[in-house]
Amino acid sequence: MSSNSEATRIFKALRRIVRAIDLRSREVSRTSGLTIPQTVVLQAIRDLGEVTTKALSERADLSPATVVTILDRLEERQLVVRYRSDSDRRIVHARLSEGGAALLERAPPLLTEEFEAAFARADPADQRRLAEAAEEIAALMNASRIDAAPILTTGNMVDPPQS
Repeated sequence: MSSNSEATRIFKALRRIVRAIDLRSREVSRTSGLTIPQTVVLQAIRDLGEVTTKALSERADLSPATVVTILDRLEERQLVVRYRSDSDRRIVHARLSEGGAALLERAPPLLTEEFEAAFARADPADQRRLAEAAEEIAALMNASRIDAAPILTTGNMVDPPQS
C-alpha cells in the first residue's frame, strides 16, 4: 500500500510541476513573444552555433519534425537564418539572426529566478540527486518517447510585445 501512496505523492507533485511550467510558459510567451520550445531551439542554436536540424533536435530533446516546424516559424519572424552547407547541399544549417540573438538576450529564463536561485544554493550533490530523480521519473513514464512540444505549443500564444 505504501508504494501506491508514494506513487500518488509523485503524481500530485508532477501535477503541480506541470501547472508551474504552464504558468511559466505563458509568462515567457507574454514577455518575449516566444513559446518555450521556440526559446529552447533559439538557445540551442546560440549554444551550438551554426547547427543542423538533427543536432538541434538532439539538443532540444524535440523530434526533427517539430524542430523544422519551429524553425519555419522562427525564420518567418527573421529570428533565424537557414542555409545549405557548401560542402553538402543536402545539409541545412541554422544560425541566429541579429534580431534572434537580441530577442533571446532579453527573454526571461525558462525557470523562475526563484527556482534558479534556490537550486544554485543547493549542495552540488543535492543538485545531481534532484536531476537524476527527475530523469528517472521521466524514464519510468517512458517520457523519452514523447515529443513535449505539442503540450508546450509551437505557435505564438500571444502577440509579440511591441517595441
